[in-house]
Amino acid sequence: MTGLDSRNALLAALNRPSSRADPYALLRRLREVSPATVGPGGTMLLVARHRDCDRVLRDPAMSSDYRRAPALSSVRQTRMFVTLDPPDHTRLRRLVNKAFTPRAAAALEPRARAIVTELLSTADPDEFDVVSGLAYPLPLRIICEMLGVPRGDIGLFADWSDRLTQSLDALMFRGDLADRDQAQHEFAAYFADLIAHRRGRDGDDLLSRLVRVEENGDRLTEDELISTLILLLTAGHETIANLIGNTLLALLHHPDQLAALRADPALAAGAVEEALRYDPPVQLVARTVRGGYRIGDLDLPDRTLVLVLLGAAGRDPGAFPDPDRYDIKRGSTAHLAFSAGPHFCLGAALARLQTTVVFESFAGRVVDPELVEVTHRPNVVMRGPGRLVIRTGGIAC
Repeated sequence: MTGLDSRNALLAALNRPSSRADPYALLRRLREVSPATVGPGGTMLLVARHRDCDRVLRDPAMSSDYRRAPALSSVRQTRMFVTLDPPDHTRLRRLVNKAFTPRAAAALEPRARAIVTELLSTADPDEFDVVSGLAYPLPLRIICEMLGVPRGDIGLFADWSDRLTQSLDALMFRGDLADRDQAQHEFAAYFADLIAHRRGRDGDDLLSRLVRVEENGDRLTEDELISTLILLLTAGHETIANLIGNTLLALLHHPDQLAALRADPALAAGAVEEALRYDPPVQLVARTVRGGYRIGDLDLPDRTLVLVLLGAAGRDPGAFPDPDRYDIKRGSTAHLAFSAGPHFCLGAALARLQTTVVFESFAGRVVDPELVEVTHRPNVVMRGPGRLVIRTGGIAC
């Protein structure tokens, strides 16, 4: 087997269901051979070391438009700012920032605490599925309330979010995107009515603010609004839900860290930050070469597709001492879980806030949690448990 064949075999193994529970041995092997060419005929680049991932994410020579890559050039791409380059990306992000500020995220803390209290109060201490009972409903309710979506329609959003998230794997591993297109169509039709209703009104919800946002006469078009809402749904729900599940799993697998958190719930923010490094909810992002690029001893032509393995970067011993140890007092924020550079995650503050609130409450209220069952979702790009059942010694009111 050639070196290319071996690397392609490792990448294919990463996409197998048997790798979902723990992909990190595979990611370590891919990191050890990276940067390296992969794919048919070695037409793609894989980067998995922290320094290389960080460089690629920040480098203006890299494009976020995956249609530049020949293998994905025929894929119909929704015009959302995470897949755009300057100046289009700069314009859209600036406009959205005006309605989605860190201050706006911080203002949601009391509501997040109230929802967590409600969800924990109704949980069965003998058999509590943390995914369906806490990790999924919290961020879904928060993002829907932010957008001013009627409570009765939240179920629609859960379905769209799940289908759009699974489509990320189909995109990266060249699967069927028909379900993604159908989910986007349903989402767009739903929001076209809501957008029409919010125009000309003085509402304070996020959708109304996005409809009104303007700078120097520039506004978001309806297509831009809808693509931004799709992004906010997947990033504002799936990423946070997976982060909650991954953080809890890390704590349950490291009883000493769980004990430290229970002794001092103020360590919750550190527990979340360490989980972002140790088991990030977004494992893989893509870039394409613009012009030409040299990395290591490789010269890459224009339009080369670059796979950036964030999950591997977080366990890089060249960046983090003893990287396979989960340590809530590590204090490092140098991970790439929220990307880096111009595409640093717009919702990072909201993700950190909600997950920290969860584990401050969890530490103080959930007595002696014990893992009963865990199954991971069938996704590679977005990583998190689909079911995470615990048994407890009680949940304090």
